[in-house]
Amino acid sequence: MNYKLLRSILVVPANVPKFVERSASRNADAIVLDLEDSVPQDQKKTAREMLAGSISSAGRGGATLMVRVNNDTELLEPDIETAVCERLDALFIPKVESPEQLVRIDRLTTEIEAAKGLETRKIRFSLHIESPLGLLNIVDIAKSTPRIESMSLGVDDYCVAMGVNLTADASVLFGPMSQLIITAKAFGIIPIGVMGSVAEFRDLKIFEESAQRARDLGSEGSICVHPDQVNVLNWVFSPSEESVAHSRRVIEVFEEAVSRGRASTSLDGRMVDTPIYKQALAAIKKLEHIKRFDNRKQEQAIISKGR
Repeated sequence: MNYKLLRSILVVPANVPKFVERSASRNADAIVLDLEDSVPQDQKKTAREMLAGSISSAGRGGATLMVRVNNDTELLEPDIETAVCERLDALFIPKVESPEQLVRIDRLTTEIEAAKGLETRKIRFSLHIESPLGLLNIVDIAKSTPRIESMSLGVDDYCVAMGVNLTADASVLFGPMSQLIITAKAFGIIPIGVMGSVAEFRDLKIFEESAQRARDLGSEGSICVHPDQVNVLNWVFSPSEESVAHSRRVIEVFEEAVSRGRASTSLDGRMVDTPIYKQALAAIKKLEHIKRFDNRKQEQAIISKGR
């Protein structure tokens, strides 16, 4: 099972130094330095020129570090050329619609890695599907390159393209989110996203509910646009104390049954067999990984403050 943590992915405009500086202390699992939607057209070159310093600043807290590039002919190549470096973990690629797009970006990234003396395929890809065409091609997209680490749905752009409004229960997203999550899981890719809009940062209760709906479909985290959303995502996409306690009991009763030569038993009136046991083991393993990762982030933050 892939335990790369992407519970909370905080997107910050790469051209606003104070946001970039503060991002390292927000406790997000990942930070996306944005060169795309949050940067005005006349400031994109400036944001790119600031990127080396932004990467250094945002990376102080130990989070996974990504750069969201502009996926268009004029800006894509210089964005990738500037972003790819030793400290970068992944490129966040928006508006993905075809496997051919990814093949070209993969080839370009490989050339830049080689020119900069980096390990081949060091840089991973986080994909943002924002259109019906992208969703229609999602299986071929998922197979296009082994660089793909995570995949998400651009909810607002998708709804615009479909000509639909996002209702309170986000029912219009059930189909596309299910399709994305199933595809991602089939190819060992981390599905991320909420069943709602990440722009809902004033009412954290609504945002929490949208994250819970996505988690129940199999999502493992989400991007967010405000620091207050980070802790909501970290909480929703982590095993609860109640579920961990139940998982420990499941493991105990199942292993006791196995010691007596049985591969099934019961707990609180419900059957416990091998799949349930594996679920419990996965929950405990994920919790242990979360603790290690959170401790690493805290230690890195302390080290950075001391510099």
